[in-house]
Amino acid sequence: MSILINSVRISGFRGISNLEISLPKVTVLIGQNNAGKTSIIKALQLALGDYSRYLTDEDFYINSNDESRSEIIVDISIIPIDEESKRTSEFPDEWIEVFEDLVQADIEGNQFVGIRTICEKDIIKGGFKVSRYPLSNWNAFDNWTNNEAKINKKMSKRIDAIPFIAIDAQRDIHQELREKTSYIGKVLSDISFESEDKVALEELIEELNQNAVDKSTVLSELKTHLDLLSQSFEGQGQTEITPFPKKLRDLSKQFSIHFGEDATNSFSMEYHGMGTRSWASMLTVKAFIQILENKHTAEEECFFPIIAAEEPEAHLHPNAQRTLYKQLTDIKGQTIISSHSPYLAAECKLQDLRSLINGREGVQVNSLGDGFSPEDIKKLQRDVMRFRGEILFSKAIILFEGVTEEQLAPIFFEKHFGKSCYSVGVNCVSVAGKNYPPFVKLAYRLGIPVCIVSDNDGTAFAEVSSQIEKIEAEFDSQLLPNVFVVNYLNQGCDIEKELVVHVGLVEELKKALVRLAINGNEHPGYIEAKTREVEQFDNDRLLSELKKSKSGYSGFLAEIISESDKESNELIPQAFIDAFESIREWSVL
Repeated sequence: MSILINSVRISGFRGISNLEISLPKVTVLIGQNNAGKTSIIKALQLALGDYSRYLTDEDFYINSNDESRSEIIVDISIIPIDEESKRTSEFPDEWIEVFEDLVQADIEGNQFVGIRTICEKDIIKGGFKVSRYPLSNWNAFDNWTNNEAKINKKMSKRIDAIPFIAIDAQRDIHQELREKTSYIGKVLSDISFESEDKVALEELIEELNQNAVDKSTVLSELKTHLDLLSQSFEGQGQTEITPFPKKLRDLSKQFSIHFGEDATNSFSMEYHGMGTRSWASMLTVKAFIQILENKHTAEEECFFPIIAAEEPEAHLHPNAQRTLYKQLTDIKGQTIISSHSPYLAAECKLQDLRSLINGREGVQVNSLGDGFSPEDIKKLQRDVMRFRGEILFSKAIILFEGVTEEQLAPIFFEKHFGKSCYSVGVNCVSVAGKNYPPFVKLAYRLGIPVCIVSDNDGTAFAEVSSQIEKIEAEFDSQLLPNVFVVNYLNQGCDIEKELVVHVGLVEELKKALVRLAINGNEHPGYIEAKTREVEQFDNDRLLSELKKSKSGYSGFLAEIISESDKESNELIPQAFIDAFESIREWSVL
C-alpha cells in the first residue's frame, strides 16, 4: 500500500484563475504552448518544493482588466492507495506516523490529507510570505477557496517523506557537473569511503601524481622552477604538482563523465550533442532518487517522491523518447510529465492524459473520463495513439472516411485560407472507414473541436447519424455545434463522384491519372500514348479508374490543385468549404 496526490486545486497563479486537476500515478500533461502545463508543475513545486524562493510579482494572476490577485492558493489532496493504484479507506500505519494529526476523514470515512499553501505579498518587509495549513475537509470545487484551513495549526515545515523533484526543461549534464546545487552535484557531494579505503586510495593517487610528474619532461621542468619558491622562505617548503586531485574530497571538483561505444572510444559529455547530455541529466535524477530511497529505507522511513519532468523529449529522437518515458515512469513515487511529443504521449495510457486549453475562460483541463468501452480504448491506443498521436495536440481535427480525402484536405485548406492547416494546429485524419466514434469521443473529452466530412453514398448518412446519436446517449449530452459538426458530400456521392460530378475537376483528375501511370517512366512515346488514352475516358470510365487507384492518384491530384490558377471555390467540394468555415467560426485560426 502507498499514497497518491490525487487532486490539485490552483487559484490565482500565473495564467490560472481557478482550476482543479486530478492526478493519476503517471500524469502526462499535453496542450498548446502557454496552455498552463508549466504553471501546474510550478504550482505543485510551490506547494511541495522550493519554488517559493523564485516567486515574482508576475506569478500572481492578472485578469482581463489588468488587475493582479493579492494571493495564490494551492490545495493538494493525498489519499491512500493499494498496489493497483485504487483508493483505499485508510492510510498504512507507517504513513499515519508521518502525517500524524494531518489525517482527516470524509463523510464516508475515507481518510485523506489536505494541505493548503497560501502565498501573499509581504507589504511590510517586501517580497512574499508562503504559509501552509492542514485542511479539515475537502469541499466541493465550486466552493473550494472558502474551505477554512486550521489557521492556528500552521505547518512549520514540508513533509520530508514526499520530496518534490523537478526536472527542468533546460537541462545539460555538462553544465550541471559544475553546479553543487544540481542533482548530480548533490550525488557527488555524498561521496564517502571507509577510512581504510580512503587512505589506500589517496596513496594510489599520490603515486599516480608522482609518476605523472616523473615521466613528463614538461611537468618535471615546471616542478624544478617552482621549487625555487623555497628561496623566498629561507629554504623552507617544497612544491607539489598534482595533475590528479590529491584528496578524495576534491574528486567532485574535477569529476567528468565520458560516453561512447566502449571504454577506449568514449568522449567527455561536452563533446556530445544536447540529446545525450539532456538524457544523462535525467538519469542522474534517477540516481539521486535511488540514493534518497536507500537512505529512507535504511532508517525505515516512508518515501514517496513526486517527479515532475518538463518536456523530457527535448533533443531526443522518437525511439529514445519512448525509452525515456519508460525510464521515468519506472521511478518510485508519482510522475508528472509535460510534453509536446506525440511519440511520448503515445506510450502512456489514455486515462493518464490531461489536456490543457487556455481559452476565453482561462486555463481548463480535460481528461478521457468515462464513456469508453474496453474495445474503444484498445482501438484508440492502437490506431490513434500509436500512429496518430499528433491529433492530441490539435486545435481542431477534420475527420474523413478514407486516405484520398486525407491527402487532398490539406491542399484544399491551404487553397481556402492561404496557409497550411498544420501551421494553425488543424489535423486532417482518415478513420479508415466509418470508424468515427472513438475519434469523436476522444476529441470531445479532450476539448478539441471536430469536423467530419462524410461520404453520402449508400447508407453512409444513416450510419454516421446513428453513430452520433449513440455518442450523445453515452455522454448524456448533445454534441454542441461550437465544437462538433458533420458535413456530407452531395447525395449519392463518395469523394471521387463528388470531384467529377459536382466540383467538375475532370481535367485535373485525368492529369492525375496520367501522372500516376507514367510515374518513373519518362519515355515520350509512352507519355503521349497514355495521355491520349486517358483523354478518351467518359465520366463513368474516369470514376471506375479513380476507384481502382484511390490512394495512388490523390497525391498527384493534390500537386495539380496546388499548381492550379483556378479560384478555390472551383477546386474544393462544398462540404469541405463548410467544414473550413466552421473552424474559422470556432476561432481556431
